[in-house]
Amino acid sequence: MTSPFAFLSVRRRRFPLAGAFFAPGGLSGAALIHALAALCSDVVAAAGRCNFRFQRYNARSLVLKIRVLAALFESLKESLTPTASSSLQPPRFTASAVLCLRELYIFVYRAKLLLEYCSQSSRLWLLLRNPQISGNFHDIAQELATALDVLPLYSLRLADDVCGLIDLLRVQCNRSKFFVDPDDEELRCKIHSFLARFETGEVPDPAELRNTFVNRLGIQDAGVCRTEIEFLEEQMLSQDEDIDLSVVSGVIALARYCRFFLFGFHEVEVGKPFVELYKFSRKRLLSQGSSLREGSGDFSMTIPKDFCCPISLDLMKDPVVVSTGQTYDRASITQWIEGHRTCPNSGQTLSHNRLVPNRALRNLISQWCVFYGLPYETPDGSGVSIESITAACASKAAIETNRITALMLVEQLSAGSQEVKAVAARELRLMAKTGKENRAFIAEAGAIPALCQLFRSTNSVAQENALTAILNISIHDGNKRRIMEEDGCLELIVYVLRHGLTTEARENAAATLFSLSAVHEFKKMIVDEQGAVAALADLLMQGNPRGKKDAVMALFNLSTHPESWSRMLDMGSVSALVGALRDEIVAEEAAGALALLMRHQILAQTIGSEDTVITNLVGLMRRGTPKAKENAVAALQEMCRRGGPNVTQNVAKMPMLCGLIQTILLTGTKRARRKAALLVRMCQRCESTTAAHGNDWNINSTLARTNSLRGSNYRSGDVSVSMSMAIQVPVL
Repeated sequence: MTSPFAFLSVRRRRFPLAGAFFAPGGLSGAALIHALAALCSDVVAAAGRCNFRFQRYNARSLVLKIRVLAALFESLKESLTPTASSSLQPPRFTASAVLCLRELYIFVYRAKLLLEYCSQSSRLWLLLRNPQISGNFHDIAQELATALDVLPLYSLRLADDVCGLIDLLRVQCNRSKFFVDPDDEELRCKIHSFLARFETGEVPDPAELRNTFVNRLGIQDAGVCRTEIEFLEEQMLSQDEDIDLSVVSGVIALARYCRFFLFGFHEVEVGKPFVELYKFSRKRLLSQGSSLREGSGDFSMTIPKDFCCPISLDLMKDPVVVSTGQTYDRASITQWIEGHRTCPNSGQTLSHNRLVPNRALRNLISQWCVFYGLPYETPDGSGVSIESITAACASKAAIETNRITALMLVEQLSAGSQEVKAVAARELRLMAKTGKENRAFIAEAGAIPALCQLFRSTNSVAQENALTAILNISIHDGNKRRIMEEDGCLELIVYVLRHGLTTEARENAAATLFSLSAVHEFKKMIVDEQGAVAALADLLMQGNPRGKKDAVMALFNLSTHPESWSRMLDMGSVSALVGALRDEIVAEEAAGALALLMRHQILAQTIGSEDTVITNLVGLMRRGTPKAKENAVAALQEMCRRGGPNVTQNVAKMPMLCGLIQTILLTGTKRARRKAALLVRMCQRCESTTAAHGNDWNINSTLARTNSLRGSNYRSGDVSVSMSMAIQVPVL
């Protein structure tokens, strides 16, 4: 019998005995006995297939207890259908007996979770939680003792030998003591001693490290080591358990160091556990679920059931875990908990409404979509990232361990084979995602010139990882100058922007230019670099949404330099910005960049003579966000101010402009209202032109009313551009 509480994986589950549990609803009497017998059989069989590397004594003791309960329930099953030769009488299911049997169901189910937790969790995690997990085994034994103390054996009419077994089990449970395996505890202390040595700058003895990780922990290759790291990162994301996250970050850094120091720098097959778990192909689909038809194909594919939200039955875009351990799509469960306090799948009461991102499952769904060529975008800003947690919780031991690891990786970047260089670039990229300390010492170790050598690599993965590592390194302000002063580095970044082997490499090159252009003196250097501005313009016009965003942010930064406008006009970036006004993804930033560029008279006169830019800006005033409308009206106002009467006439004759300005005067942001008022006054000076085109610019009453209601101070000369939020460079 499959447990009604079965989960996809123990990973990302809260600690196994946390939260409330309930027996299956609607089961009593014979049905409950059959469910208990099946559950006990399932637990015993699963435990027989498991190799408990830690908590062996506690796990073995718990399994023996469940074996005794299995004998009890098998005996009750036999008595339900007595034969002529049987002396057993059918049990009487009194209210107290049913209640006790339900409690035993909960006990067996919780025991199942605890055993799964110990068999499926990573080795290092079990060591870190060794005392707490031992306490869970002791607590669950005490719960069994309580249930057996009140179990009415007389009403169940059990055989004498079964009653004797139950009495013996009750006595053993009452006498059970808290037990922590001394060997496990000694190994846990050994891990802490390694961290203490790294914290002082001392590298542990290699033989001691190998003996601990390979012989005692059983981590015998780089693949297992990577799995350990990923599991620890998942647990840091959950933040549900009482553990020092700085210790976990230190152990992650230690495992990463051992991954290279003990097992070398060769590539580990990515996604192997995923393939082994699902074994899917286009012609052979595993599980039942929702049907999905490819946009470019003529066949329907079946989404694996575990990838579908139990509520909507659609592919989960943002899987999250609720307090009961069940996984749902964020949008569906958020709507559900607005009117309910229970878990939709299990019926359990939610102890809290926190939603923990199920990063492991999200990665599996993403890989599945990549395999089939389906679009899948992970949500931005949902939940907490492992990078932010690791950076916030980084201990001195973690920092020093990462420093030593970075030195090894940089050395391999210079002297290793092409395969090893690709691995080193990827690991430096991942390490540079977290913490300014990591970014600082990676650059200090000489990674920048070594990474630049891979920018012209024919290995697309190596090129992409090297470029993205530079992007992550550049987020630390002190490294921006290192990158710009590195001979040929800027030229190579532009090369990847123009000729990158993957879309992500080109996008990250644009993001790198955006990051570097945060320093004012570097903006002119980037603009003057051959091909940089033109490549950004091409990406803005032809890239995917993320690429367009990276390109427009870089162009926005470059437009703030007073000497950039001529180059940007010649290289087509101004035309690209004008076209981007019709794209809601980047329209706001494009309008902001144009408002800055319009400060230059020649540019204002050149673009203002064309109806396209004016039409696009007016259209953005009608349909854009409040900040987009603000930037659009600011660009028009600056265009009229710098472009002269001819440009102002072109603006004034635009249909619907008067009505849009009146709306902004009443409902726009403070800066938008000020810019709109200035634009009105400029247009009013073109009376002859506006009269010829039938435009009514007599809105002084509206302007006066707006002034009195809002107390606005309409001053000229303000050319600042407002953005909807502070733009940050993503770590990738």
